[in-house]
Amino acid sequence: MSLIEAIVLGIIQGLTEFLPISSTGHLTVAGKLMNLISEENPEHWTSFIAVIQLGTLLAILIYFWKDIWNIAVSFFKDNLTHRKGFKNQSAESKQGWLIIVGTIPVVIIGLVFKDVIEGALTKNLFVIAGSLIGLALILALAEKMAKFKKDINDITIIDSLVIGFAQAMALIPGSSRSGTTITGGLFMGLKRETAARFSFLLSIPAILASGALQLYESLEYIDSAMILNLVVASLVSAGSGYLAIDFLLKFLKKNTTFLFIYYRIALGISIFVLIYFNVISK
Repeated sequence: MSLIEAIVLGIIQGLTEFLPISSTGHLTVAGKLMNLISEENPEHWTSFIAVIQLGTLLAILIYFWKDIWNIAVSFFKDNLTHRKGFKNQSAESKQGWLIIVGTIPVVIIGLVFKDVIEGALTKNLFVIAGSLIGLALILALAEKMAKFKKDINDITIIDSLVIGFAQAMALIPGSSRSGTTITGGLFMGLKRETAARFSFLLSIPAILASGALQLYESLEYIDSAMILNLVVASLVSAGSGYLAIDFLLKFLKKNTTFLFIYYRIALGISIFVLIYFNVISK
């Protein structure tokens, strides 16, 4: 892998991690088109992706640092130093509980289906293309059914749990973590921007846990020749991820998600066409 290829992959990771269009799908297509995914040593590709995923986590931490700080301080105060019942806790402390509850489904499902998730299906373009199109149709349905009434402080435990299960569905390659959680949020009546904001906050524990675990399991496959590319790609993914977060939150204040719906369908169809003409392998 060249430095230019690492930069390109970092940009793709950062942009597609937060836009509802699937980072796994885009990285897999890019990796195959650039002949970077080795059939003999797929571990090197997996380890590379695991590391640069942590770059996008940095983007969230920087963009939402005030929210994260307020949530952490309030949660600690209301649950440890000056304990209160849930109903009497501050809005920030309640958001902490909502993030915890919403993270439970992805932890359980991720551990139970870990081998399947990390197996052959992860890089199967048939699965990715199908997921891109399938989630696009479900997101379109959510757009038609949504009430767009709830702000961040109106989210309930039930809302969080449903969105958490939606996040777990992102374990299917091509689904998109932000895509599934925003879809779940819309079905529960959240405003588009609120759904995206909660999606990003909810993703912090999941990205941290999965990225750290994959990094630990991939350390043996990371050699000195990869270090520079990993550092550069991670920093680039953090920068492009920050821009993607800012863009999406501002975009959804005035626009629907249909731009991404159409894009997902077009990309899914394009992948099927590329496979059919043997441009890329499934």
